[in-house]
Amino acid sequence: MLDATIEPQFTMILGLLGTFAFAMSGIRLAAGKDIDWFGAYIIGLATAIGGGTARDLLLDVTPFWMLDPNYLITTGIALLAALVFKQRVFRLGEPLFMFDALGLGLFTVVGITKSIAAGLPFWVCIAMGTITGSVGGVIRDVLINEVPLLFRKDIYALACVAGGIMYFACKYMGLPDGLTELLAAVTVIAIRLLAVRFHIHLPVIAPVTKK
Repeated sequence: MLDATIEPQFTMILGLLGTFAFAMSGIRLAAGKDIDWFGAYIIGLATAIGGGTARDLLLDVTPFWMLDPNYLITTGIALLAALVFKQRVFRLGEPLFMFDALGLGLFTVVGITKSIAAGLPFWVCIAMGTITGSVGGVIRDVLINEVPLLFRKDIYALACVAGGIMYFACKYMGLPDGLTELLAAVTVIAIRLLAVRFHIHLPVIAPVTKK
């Protein structure tokens, strides 16, 4: 088991990795909308901190990024990396959704662990993990005038729910915390990637046609 000093550090590392991944996804999408550097930074930042901010407000605690500037700095590093390697990053196209999938998985785990620390029941922890992972993407899509992935037929939030179930299944089996968090994150990422690769999605609500 991870001890009390290592566990928060591990969760923080997951959060920073998720911040970089989500910020890159936001900056990449902003690149196709004729948005300047500062605007791209704001979109990347909103993508990275939106879900965690919603979670912390629901938990009635100070939003995490107000207590640690590393999340703002990490978003700046993501913007710098996108500018320096733009010939590679901006030509990646569809495969760049890996950044989004990675952020989704990592932030889902961060949301769950923080909710457990707050003493919430497992079903609330899963909901908070889903909010942490998916709301940032909703804010990003709204800012760039796209229909949010959460509201499309894509498997998105459901991947977070599946990751949460995996997390508590691993806890029930007594697996170490680090392995539990890794398996939960991999579950979210794998489901998201497989759903896109094989075009797996939920049925859409078809409109009623008049006869």
